[in-house]
Amino acid sequence: MIDLKYLQNNFEEASARLQKKGVDADTLTRLKTLFAELKAANAALEAAKAEQNSMSKLFGQYKREGKDITELKAKVDANKEAMVPLQERAREAEEALFSLALAIPNFPDNEVPEGKDEEENVELRRVLEPRSFDFEPLEHWALAEKNGWIDFERGVKLAKSRFAVLRGDAARLERALINFFLDTNREKGFEELCVPFMNNAQMLQGTGQLPKFEDDLFKVEGEDLYLIPTAEVPLTNMYNNEILSEDALPVLMTGYTPCFRKEAGSAGRDTRGMIRQHQFDKVEMVAIAHPDKSDEVFEMMVQNASDILTALGLPYRVVELCGGDLGFSAARTIDLEVWLPGQNKYREISSISNTRDFQARRAKIRFKDGKKNRLVHTLNGSALAVGRTLIAIMENYQNEDGSIEIPEVLKKYM
Repeated sequence: MIDLKYLQNNFEEASARLQKKGVDADTLTRLKTLFAELKAANAALEAAKAEQNSMSKLFGQYKREGKDITELKAKVDANKEAMVPLQERAREAEEALFSLALAIPNFPDNEVPEGKDEEENVELRRVLEPRSFDFEPLEHWALAEKNGWIDFERGVKLAKSRFAVLRGDAARLERALINFFLDTNREKGFEELCVPFMNNAQMLQGTGQLPKFEDDLFKVEGEDLYLIPTAEVPLTNMYNNEILSEDALPVLMTGYTPCFRKEAGSAGRDTRGMIRQHQFDKVEMVAIAHPDKSDEVFEMMVQNASDILTALGLPYRVVELCGGDLGFSAARTIDLEVWLPGQNKYREISSISNTRDFQARRAKIRFKDGKKNRLVHTLNGSALAVGRTLIAIMENYQNEDGSIEIPEVLKKYM
């Protein structure tokens, strides 16, 4: 959650940063109104409390002086009764502000470029030259049909659209990629965890999926449980409402999970193939870092995901997201986009984000800094999205007869 004290004390500056991320003027006006209402409610309540304390102190004085306390007691009782609606008003004002604040995205870093959408993201560099084919490269769904790798029809039969079944060598390649990603992350110092694939609402609120993005989640009927949209949720919330020692930072974690998303806002997008599925596999990196060190950890995570793509021999580009394309919780995000020759375009395969203290404030993740507790910074990133990596291998390593080579680093896993 955003720092409400900073927002209140630096409203114009904070508003400009939120507008960079697409927060509209009406929402900012509503925030300002709620701040004023809460301030007025608290002021009225504090005045009533001060009067109550002042009158209560007179009881001893009246008794010492032998005065009748009947009238004083009536005033104290009346003031106490009058405080009840004031307390309720203050509580309602605070709840209204907190509720709206939960739906406000994180402040973008100052260096995040201006822009409305993905068309205005900034390409930083390209790594590896795309292969020149002496034949027309096929898209992954055509290659899947030739090789019997992906069964889309039976995926739909078993569930519904945007589900698929991997068969034979494709299933083995999926497993090989998961193992390769986890091994690489472990070698870089990330602890491997196997976590629940369902989390409760408090955890999803901690990382920012709830309440704003409930429509994109699969909820378990009759339970306070949701299928996770990413391993970022359980990995980050491992330390929900905990205080870490400064010496323990950074905490580096990695884990494989399936991810479940309704893709509520993607109607008509990527309807063919496996680019956008309701269920997909991903290996995630999560870091809980000291605020002074989170930029350093961020660069390490970007480099780690980049190294994996380079090791696989997959051409990709590194992109800085503009304010309008930045995710809800992110203060800064670097995307890695892999080259898909069948589509003749780069497609996102990893997003690495620094959320600063946004998630930590929601999830109450702190560390002991001397005598006081401070919020940590949390970071997350894909290393990598497994299904999209499989697609990239299919398209980049295809032969003219439709057969597919396996990258050298994966052969020991196959």
